[in-house]
Amino acid sequence: VQLQASGGGLVQPGGSLRLSCVASGSMSAINVMGWYRQGPGKQRDLVANIIGDGTVNYGDSAHGRFTISRDNARNTVYLQMNNLKPEDTAVYFCNVIFMIGIQVDDAWGQGTQVTVSS
Repeated sequence: VQLQASGGGLVQPGGSLRLSCVASGSMSAINVMGWYRQGPGKQRDLVANIIGDGTVNYGDSAHGRFTISRDNARNTVYLQMNNLKPEDTAVYFCNVIFMIGIQVDDAWGQGTQVTVSS
């Protein structure tokens, strides 16, 4: 399974970005799709994830500013980020938990850099 993330970049404080991540490969089902981030010198933390039934979980940093969504037909997860702040600067990683038959596994994308700076 491969994950291809895109949409990162440099944005001014208060700006918006939309991240996308497409999953491809042999999967019988994708259970959870999500985004994590890792700032300089920090651990990797959950930003948001979305389960197949549409249930959404947000990390503390995302509430009220970020929106996660998924397109099951395209095996794609999106993260709309609004009102970005300098502290949102990080490498953002997509993650999927998927099934091959009855086996559960997960995969990580390569990361996309988001820099919020004036």
